[in-house]
Amino acid sequence: MIDEILEFNRQFVASGGYERFATSKYPDKRIAIVTCMDTRLVELMPAALGLRNGDVKIIKNAGGTITNPFDSTMRSLIVAVFELGVTEIMVIGHTGCGVQGMDASGMLDLMRKRGVSDEHISLMRHCGIDLDSWLHGFDNTADAVAETVDLIRNHPLMAPDITVRGYIIDSLTGELSPLP
Repeated sequence: MIDEILEFNRQFVASGGYERFATSKYPDKRIAIVTCMDTRLVELMPAALGLRNGDVKIIKNAGGTITNPFDSTMRSLIVAVFELGVTEIMVIGHTGCGVQGMDASGMLDLMRKRGVSDEHISLMRHCGIDLDSWLHGFDNTADAVAETVDLIRNHPLMAPDITVRGYIIDSLTGELSPLP
C-alpha cells in the first residue's frame, strides 16, 4: 500500500497537483485546533467548519486530548501561539471516539499478542512509565475535552490573552456542539 501512495505522490508532483494548496506556514484564521486522529474527521471536520488549506493549524492525536502539560501537543500549541501567530484554540472531541473507554490492560494484552515482550513492558515500568495511566483512555468525551481546555488555559507558558474553547463534533454529520 505504501508503494501505491509513493507512486501517486510522484504523479501528483509531476502534474503540479500541489499548486492549488500553496500557502504560508502562518494560519490565515490564527486558530489552532486540537482534535483526534480519527479517520472520519480527516475530510469531514474541515468541510463542516468551512476550512481550507492554510486556514488553521490542526494538531491530532489519539483522543484529541492533552494527557501531560509537557507533551508534544502542548509544545505544538505553544509554538503555534508564539511563533505562528495563533490567537484562538479550539479543542474538538468527537462522538464515538475509540479512546473513550480504552483500557490499559486490554491495550497491553494487544501488545503482547503482537510480539511486545513482558520484558519490554516491565522495562517501561522500571523506567518510571505508568503504563496504566499512559494507556488509559477517558470515560466521557465532554469531560476529557473540558480537562484539556482547562489545562491549556492554565498552562504556565500559555499567553493569557489566548481564547480556548471546547467542542464535540458529530462523527457522522459534522455538527459542532460547544461545551458549556
